[in-house]
Amino acid sequence: MVEKVGECLTCKKIIYCSDGFLNGVVKNSEVYCFTCAEKSDPNRDCSSC
Repeated sequence: MVEKVGECLTCKKIIYCSDGFLNGVVKNSEVYCFTCAEKSDPNRDCSSC
């Protein structure tokens, strides 16, 4: 089952919940796609960027 959850706060991509798995990230009650969440994470390891 696939349900629309909302849209990424940054890029407006539609975020879905697919079989109980959220295809995005929730930060401070806001939804982001994986790409935007990764870009905004100050703790990520950029050694491979």
